[in-house]
Order: sequence, then C-alpha cells, then structure tokens
Amino acid sequence: MKIKLAKNGPIVINVSGKVRINVGGKEEVKETKVIALCRCGHSNNKPFCDGSHAKAGFEAEEGEIEIG
Repeated sequence: MKIKLAKNGPIVINVSGKVRINVGGKEEVKETKVIALCRCGHSNNKPFCDGSHAKAGFEAEEGEIEIG
C-alpha cells in the first residue's frame, strides 16, 4: 500500500478492492482504487478531501509512505 502526500493537497491512499469506512458511526463498504483524505482542515466532507485546499491556499510538501 502506498500513501502519498500530494504537494499542496490531500493524503492519497492507493488501495485495491473493497474498503470499509466507518466515520461517525456510519459504516460504508465500497470498491475503489484511491482514497483522498483532507490534510488542510477546510474540507466540508471530512475526513475526505473535497478540493477546498485550493481555495484555502494550503501549502505543504509532497511525500510518500510505502507500507508492506
């Protein structure tokens, strides 16, 4: 699994297959290849990114974490 920190953007997690997401007691299972998580704090869909970082002028370095 790779986790990417997008330059001036979200945390992007590359996954494959089914993902179980439990946020605020609401569980959802979906099939996806990528999950983008907010790291600017401005998303209206936390913990997921909704693109608000661009309007907010969020700045952060890029990076990558590989697990496994």
